Amino acid sequence: MNRENKRKTFERNYYKNHPCAEPFVCSVCGRDVIPEGAGSDHRNHCPYCLSSKHLDIEPGDRAADCGGTMEPIAVWVRKHGEWAIVHRCRICGALSSNRIAADDNPMKLMSIAMRPLSSPPFPLERIEEMTRLMGGDGTLEW
Repeated sequence: MNRENKRKTFERNYYKNHPCAEPFVCSVCGRDVIPEGAGSDHRNHCPYCLSSKHLDIEPGDRAADCGGTMEPIAVWVRKHGEWAIVHRCRICGALSSNRIAADDNPMKLMSIAMRPLSSPPFPLERIEEMTRLMGGDGTLEW
């Protein structure tokens, strides 16, 4: 049976206005994911590994035929301080942003947020030299 026959058919944009109440098994970490606890009617990623599936082109449209794994690559802060996860599809490279859920793994969120600081694009041993080259005196004291 091909994927198109497995997909439930609903009217266009059904998921924009209806809660996602079906539990699912995460294809990345294999854990059972239930909609309860998300703090929202729209569970769209695994609360344990924060991965998702590439289902939508526009939120809730279920129009993406890719079906690839959406890996969490970054977090960003929306208006009023709300965090969101940036996902990138491993197959087609599409990017999307999803609000964090109430039951998301806080350590996983923090590790994604800290990734740029733990792997800067320059060698930390040369930071004083680089500061001097940029017009500073090269000291890191305040």
